[in-house]
Amino acid sequence: MRLGLVHVAQETNSFNPTPTELADFRAFGLYEGPEIRERLAGVSEVGGFLEVVAGESDVVAVPILRAYAAAGGPLAAEALDWFEARIRAGLEAAAPLDGLALQLHGACAAEGEPDVDGRIAALCRSLLGPAVPIVLSLDHHADLTPRMVASVDAIVAHRTQPHDLLDTGRVATRLLLRILRERRKPVIAFEKLPLLAHQEQFLTDRPPMKIWFDRARALEREPGVLAVATFPVQPWLDVPGLGWAVAVTTDGDRPLAERLANELADLAWSLRDAFQRRESLPVEEALARADAAPPGLVVLSDTGDTVIGGAAGDSPVLLEAIRARGIGPALVPIVAPAAVAAAHAAGEGARLRLDLGGELCPFFRPVPVEARVRRLGEGVLRLPFQWASEVDHGRVALLEVGSALVLATERRGVGGIVPELWRAYGVEPAAARLAVVKTASNFQYFRPIAVELLRVDTPGPATSHLEVLPWKRIGRPIFPLDPIEDRRSPGR
Repeated sequence: MRLGLVHVAQETNSFNPTPTELADFRAFGLYEGPEIRERLAGVSEVGGFLEVVAGESDVVAVPILRAYAAAGGPLAAEALDWFEARIRAGLEAAAPLDGLALQLHGACAAEGEPDVDGRIAALCRSLLGPAVPIVLSLDHHADLTPRMVASVDAIVAHRTQPHDLLDTGRVATRLLLRILRERRKPVIAFEKLPLLAHQEQFLTDRPPMKIWFDRARALEREPGVLAVATFPVQPWLDVPGLGWAVAVTTDGDRPLAERLANELADLAWSLRDAFQRRESLPVEEALARADAAPPGLVVLSDTGDTVIGGAAGDSPVLLEAIRARGIGPALVPIVAPAAVAAAHAAGEGARLRLDLGGELCPFFRPVPVEARVRRLGEGVLRLPFQWASEVDHGRVALLEVGSALVLATERRGVGGIVPELWRAYGVEPAAARLAVVKTASNFQYFRPIAVELLRVDTPGPATSHLEVLPWKRIGRPIFPLDPIEDRRSPGR
């Protein structure tokens, strides 16, 4: 049995004006064919697929393409064209296949194409024909579309936030094998809701999200149910039809699939107010709490500039506030290509004036600073990062700026969320007082060494204040931007 694998994943933030290009994918490893198996064992959804296939004596993995980029601005049209060409060539060369594991994000938009994932799924279906089963695995922040659903046989999604990518890869691959071996006849029903929610209630280990996800897992145990996928959508994607969704795959029982999808959609809608609760603190309040915290490392979540949510990573807001208050040592990552170039030109040990922040995103203004260049670097780093084992941040400059150590990079990379990034440049995060992370949910890497984790209400393209963003394309009405009582309200 020959199972193909195609993995193309990028989460789009429509309010980040910097396009995502092929170079951004290469920064996390852009692989084809056998190199995928060599590079990604134990990493990401690909690793989950490879693990399951390795345990099956009668199954052969046929990896075709693996492309992952950190969340960011819309995909460049040239990158989409390249992916389509490589997928077409790869699937044609791999024929015949018995099934395809298709691993996408689900919230990717490109210049002129609001539904990249649906377009890729449709391409795969057109090349494989109707008889070859395709199991689609998605990030649970996917914006599920009719084109995605119509192009595949079954849909699964991450079951936790923070995500467990290996788990998703395993679940999808086992389902694909089950469809093939047991001759299942999957059907998919899906419901779309006119609902958005900011990032602060996305964690699945606590209510309200836990209530919704736990119910999905319970429904998966019912007879005839193959998969249940719940999608609290990426909230910064400005495309038509945006909204939360549910997809239920059953073994030939469409009425059951429709009933369960409707039940889960109603449950999410009943919790809609709870999903809007904000817990992030104003900047000054967060710093006061950090100053008063017990001895040890306090992690500050820069919610508005979360690189994991597609922001550019160039906000100087927390850096400026930390400098003004004089708390330290404070570790602050920032994407600042021009500042990095100036630091490299000056050399290690140099003192110079720099503008930090606001290079890429119009949400921010640069902050002038006096900096000492402590260390310079560049190249690929091996990091314990579940999306990729190797990450290229471009050129890097470690800068001393008042009470802060600033790690300035040319590329977004991991947004400073992995302590080993600092250790690679001779800094032990556990010895610092503050560490800024460019994420609103992925605290798992810093949690073992932190005495406190504080979400900070900061501006940026990933703000929790969805109402302030310049929406242009999404369907209206949509909650909470508009008052809606009935999720089935017409007018979208």
